[in-house]
Amino acid sequence: MEDKMEDSSDQREISHPRRSQKGGLITMPFIIANESFEKVASYGLVTNMILYLIKDYHMGVAKGTNVLFFWQAATNFTPILGAFIADSYLGRFLTIGLGSICSLLGMILLWLTAMIPQSKPPPCDLLMAQSCRSPTASQLTLLISSLVLISTGAGGVRPCSLAFGADQLDRKDNPKNNRVLESFFGWYYASAALSVLIALTGIVYIQDHLGWRVGFGIQAILMLLSTVVFFLASSLYLKQKASKSLLTGFVQVIVVAYKNRNLTFPLQNSSGSYHHKRDSKIVAPTDKLRFLNKACIIKNPEQDITLDGSASNPWSLCTVEQVEELKALIKVLPVWSTGIIMSINLSQNSFPVLQASSMDRHLTKRFQIPAGSYAMFNILSLALWVILYDRVILPMASKIKGKPVRIGVKLRMGIGLFLTCMAMVVSAIVESARRRKAIREGFLNNPQAVVDMSAMWLAPQFILNGLAEAFTAIGQTEFFYSELPKSMSSIAAALFGLGLAVANLLASVVVSITDSITSRGGKESWVSSNINNGRIDNYYWVLAILSFINLLYYFLCAWAYGPCGEEATKLTDAVNGLKKEEELNNVGTKFGDEGNGLKNGGGEN
Repeated sequence: MEDKMEDSSDQREISHPRRSQKGGLITMPFIIANESFEKVASYGLVTNMILYLIKDYHMGVAKGTNVLFFWQAATNFTPILGAFIADSYLGRFLTIGLGSICSLLGMILLWLTAMIPQSKPPPCDLLMAQSCRSPTASQLTLLISSLVLISTGAGGVRPCSLAFGADQLDRKDNPKNNRVLESFFGWYYASAALSVLIALTGIVYIQDHLGWRVGFGIQAILMLLSTVVFFLASSLYLKQKASKSLLTGFVQVIVVAYKNRNLTFPLQNSSGSYHHKRDSKIVAPTDKLRFLNKACIIKNPEQDITLDGSASNPWSLCTVEQVEELKALIKVLPVWSTGIIMSINLSQNSFPVLQASSMDRHLTKRFQIPAGSYAMFNILSLALWVILYDRVILPMASKIKGKPVRIGVKLRMGIGLFLTCMAMVVSAIVESARRRKAIREGFLNNPQAVVDMSAMWLAPQFILNGLAEAFTAIGQTEFFYSELPKSMSSIAAALFGLGLAVANLLASVVVSITDSITSRGGKESWVSSNINNGRIDNYYWVLAILSFINLLYYFLCAWAYGPCGEEATKLTDAVNGLKKEEELNNVGTKFGDEGNGLKNGGGEN
């Protein structure tokens, strides 16, 4: 009874005229500014952080790279946890607010590591590694604490910001609702791309030329602005309460299916054997992954079902919809896994920075591009391709063919995986040329020397990776949204982030294994701190081989998956058309035979 009263009060609240005073376009600058400042502050750390760990904390390349891989993995995983907490407990407003505060505290701690000399080991000559002291436990604790807080903050802001913005604008009674949301999504992604570009150019340039104290200080100020701006509009936001999370529903299906593992399946044509929502189009589960169907079998209608038609205990009985949602997720997981290798390739931020540091980065006599800014070619190629593809290539192709032209999502993902394979091949070739030149110039034991080779040779590998991301990453996101039920939109958005998190962890494993195997017997590791003495080119060849194997694996997964949603619909329509044609032919033949029979009968009489 209380639930019903709460529902009715909620309905009154939603239909109340005051609702129009909350949310709306006025809140957009605050929400977009919040995530934009957070992105500029955090992404400004990604590329140059390896230099800070090597020069100020005296870490080797392998150790420093692993620290960054773990940090990036945490940064990509926490948004999934943040989405779950927001949906189930805190709501989006509180989650974004707490996330912003955590990021701010993390940035302040990181700035303190640069400001307080005692927070890191004393300076030393890196060429004389024996004279360099390693960081103490307390110094490492302060550094890691700052990175953990930044990752935690990203987990609160990034998964909720887009959905929170959509909450402010989503008005079902507005005839222009879809156009307003489309415009918001466009501005949101444009601001996100611009933020990353500013981080990779402006912030990195400040760190290189004004030092870590100023660089980290500016990032802390940006994060302070992000937090203050978000809370300034607190009274304007439409704040929706937390509701049940899909992740909880998935766990319930697995638990209930296991508890009911000894139940026998009902007869195929029996009605009322499976629990489903009222007015649901799906009244029985599909036969695929049939063991999960036991989660929605009704054992005792009187005990299992309440008067309003819901399950009396969701941990003892699930709906058909819950079961089918979990099946849909399991079905896309193999295709999802094919994007992990590409994400490993994209996460190789440390080695290109070290390569660029040892190459000629001058554009003019006075200006040189910061070593950490070459990743901007990745962003620029991705953005340029998306614009050309959407505004030039597809319209021209459609005009030429006289009908709408669209590259299938599975083909796009395959093209992207091929391009990332080529990016690793190019990376290996360029590094091999750079290393040979460094040795010829007598810099074998001097990794800080600058070789007579333009750092612009690194641009092609970033451009190829940017195009690979445009094809595969965007293709995968579209694939998840189109193949998963609409109720699973949040899961579709989280899957790509989860792939990045897994990729960062696996990238750390690959680096560690490479370092361990190649340094046996006192040999110089391929991923040595001295990149001229190491063999980063061989490391890139390993990634190229893994990428090629992954491409073959993708072909297998794409074939096993079968046609996508639209393809399946077209195929079904074609099959139904053939069936109807056959039926008409059969009917025609039947009438023809009957007509001949009548004629023959008339002749006999």
